[in-house]
Amino acid sequence: MRVPPLLRPRSLAGQLFAVQAVLIAAVVAGYALFTYVSDRSQAEEAATRQALAVAATVADSPSVREAIHTTEPTERLQPYATEVRQHAGVDFVTIMTRDGIRWTHPDPDRIGEHFLGHIEKAQNGESFTETYTGTLGASVRAVIPIMENGEVIGLVSAGIRVQAISDRVQDQLTALLGVAAGALALGGIGTYIVNARLRRHTHNMNAAELSNMHDYHQAALHAVREGLVMLDGQYRVALINDGARELLGVTEKVVGRSVAELGLPAPLTGALLSSEPRVDEVLLTAERVLVVNTSPVSGGQRRGTVVTLRDVTELQSLTGELNSERGFTQALRSQAHEAANRLHTVVSLIELGRSDEAVDFATAELELAQALTDQVVAAVSEPVLAALLLGKTAQANERGVELVVSEDSRIDDGLLPECLPARDLVTVLGNLIDNAVDAAQGSVGARVTVTAYTDGADEPGEPADDSVLVLRVTDTGSGVDPAHTEAVFERGFSTKPAGPGGRGLGLALVRQTARRHEGTLTVSEAPGGGAEFEVRLPLRTTDPGPIKAVQAPRAAVAGGDDV
Repeated sequence: MRVPPLLRPRSLAGQLFAVQAVLIAAVVAGYALFTYVSDRSQAEEAATRQALAVAATVADSPSVREAIHTTEPTERLQPYATEVRQHAGVDFVTIMTRDGIRWTHPDPDRIGEHFLGHIEKAQNGESFTETYTGTLGASVRAVIPIMENGEVIGLVSAGIRVQAISDRVQDQLTALLGVAAGALALGGIGTYIVNARLRRHTHNMNAAELSNMHDYHQAALHAVREGLVMLDGQYRVALINDGARELLGVTEKVVGRSVAELGLPAPLTGALLSSEPRVDEVLLTAERVLVVNTSPVSGGQRRGTVVTLRDVTELQSLTGELNSERGFTQALRSQAHEAANRLHTVVSLIELGRSDEAVDFATAELELAQALTDQVVAAVSEPVLAALLLGKTAQANERGVELVVSEDSRIDDGLLPECLPARDLVTVLGNLIDNAVDAAQGSVGARVTVTAYTDGADEPGEPADDSVLVLRVTDTGSGVDPAHTEAVFERGFSTKPAGPGGRGLGLALVRQTARRHEGTLTVSEAPGGGAEFEVRLPLRTTDPGPIKAVQAPRAAVAGGDDV
């Protein structure tokens, strides 16, 4: 039968108490039934043995035999039977003739009447017991012959009323019910205490509210794209959502494992293991740029840490592109200023009547600009990279650094496969050139040399599966300390003062992009001094399968923020 909603206990304590009450009631009812049947049977057996023993004792008494031979047996036997009945705990002791005429009875008015019950076996000298309804009601009785010289001279019957036996069993059931009531009361008090403690821990929410919260929690946990990781007091993963698994690149079961065992980059692992909160800290994985926030769980002792992760790879990419566009704009503004100066010079020469010198001056400037463009386009016909090199050349020129493309460079248009987009090459080459210009600025004969070519290509525009794109940037700066050849690629390393947007991200992004395309990034000393950075990226013409570089968001172009 379905319980109406209004009759159902809503609180967890009410439900627990209802379950306890039902269980205790079922146990008590079953035990009571078992006890009643068992104890009644045992009580009847005990009453039968008691009645039989009392009757046998009376039948063997010499005084009884002696009284039977008197003319008035009742006068002597009635007081004796009453005394035995009171001391033996039976309801009646009846002494009678061989024919069943009573000499004694608890009710003196019944003396002289015929005994109600069966006496045939006793008349034949046999003892027996039975349950019979007599003048005192239903009773368990024993009938024993009084023997003398082998003959039956009388009969003795002792019995206990069935009602008395039932009263004994009833007393036991009453005690059992009392114990059950006490257990139920104790259970109710315990349930109330547990419920009060539970409500303190669950912020006064009942079971239905907790269930709803769990459902909402699970739905929200898997719906949000941001990563969420909860660590316990020993920095083990207590909870991780789908977004965090994707951002951290973990697929196996990580719940219960320490952060140090997840194989994350050292800076990211250090941030997660730090006891200090982290706010909007930019960290890199092998494929992504993440913003990490950590916050300890409040509550006296350290209970754990809540970590949120946001993927800002695309945002960083757009920021880098914006920085590049700003650089191009500044270069164009500077070139416009220089062009205005040259134009004024040409106009002034014409006003002075020196037309031939004006023509020669303008022609020389035009040939110089066209020669630079022809040099870059002849070496790198890929349009995006060519535009990048032209813009970076103007920027370097403004800072007093000569940027040249080596004669060994050659990248034909259409050479790059779809799995290696030009956008990623802009990230790599743009950051390397920016850092090289920073390093070369102020040096004697400041110069940055860019070399870009393919190694192993069969025909122009048709790279082989084992061909490699080589991007090499050399500067005339002070070089890289051999002790820092690995540290320069870590996020945050920089030999320059920190700017508004932070330092030490460009080379880390270059290495991240190279790794995502299964390439390499190395640094060494340039032949003429300074530093030489070289990136080697494999060029594939066949489908390489589920390469992370195709699926992962693009890295960013950062404007000169490393060494």
